[in-house]
Amino acid sequence: MIYSVSHVTQIRYDALVSHARYNLRLKPADWPGQRLIDYHLAIDPAPARIETEYGPYVVNVTRMVISEPVVELRIESRFRVEIGTVWPRLATEPTIAELRRLAIEESDISNVGPAPYLFASRIAPMVDDIARWAAPQLADDRNALDAALEMACRIRGEFDYDPEATEADTPVSTAFKRRHGVCQDFAHVMIVALRSAGLPAAYVSGYLRTIAPPGKEKLVGADATHAWVALWCGRDLGWRGFDPTNGCIAGEDHIFTAMGRDYADVTPIDGTFMGNDGQELEVAVDVIPEGTA
Repeated sequence: MIYSVSHVTQIRYDALVSHARYNLRLKPADWPGQRLIDYHLAIDPAPARIETEYGPYVVNVTRMVISEPVVELRIESRFRVEIGTVWPRLATEPTIAELRRLAIEESDISNVGPAPYLFASRIAPMVDDIARWAAPQLADDRNALDAALEMACRIRGEFDYDPEATEADTPVSTAFKRRHGVCQDFAHVMIVALRSAGLPAAYVSGYLRTIAPPGKEKLVGADATHAWVALWCGRDLGWRGFDPTNGCIAGEDHIFTAMGRDYADVTPIDGTFMGNDGQELEVAVDVIPEGTA
């Protein structure tokens, strides 16, 4: 399936801003089963300096500096991408215990190896309550992929999607106790659960194709960024995606942008500006399927 994706961010400052720096993580990084066809980034007003680099995780980072006074900034990211068929299951798949051993013994210490995603991170620390909650499903003799899918489905069933319940900086322990939140919260809960069993789990940011209700037209700009979890399943299987918000395997409707230890590593836009007042952020996302190649 080929998708056309538009991500427009409008930043309006309460007063004139003389200097601003932003990090943009909007261009999809290379990922198996996905091919970036083209990419365009437009920034108005044009930044005084802009540079792009890769890493430190599976992420493209564009750093920009605005050095002339502005009251409004518009960032538009557009790309077309082809998503391949979801990878099949194999006849022989690792158990929880086997996958834990494979991750420890793996010699690949790059950003696509398991090592960076085994341990607690700033936004996804170890939480005893989550570890105890997850332990029955993560017994050593269980098939790791079955257990991960069951965990995603369990989160989908036990947690309520509620955009008003949490903020971007709400601790994962708080979201877990409330049993309310958004895709970011659910992904962090699942990551903490998997890491508590010694499994390499990563945070994936991207987009999800949404379908309008029957009889309704799809609203322009109504889509949003999405988050799910990737589990390293050994060299033969590689990374597999699980979506706890929807209780499913990440498939052809999931468009990969970046992967890191948690949300902080792959935040679409962050930065600072010099000024005494606040800002208003407005985001509009469209994910349009174009059909098959």
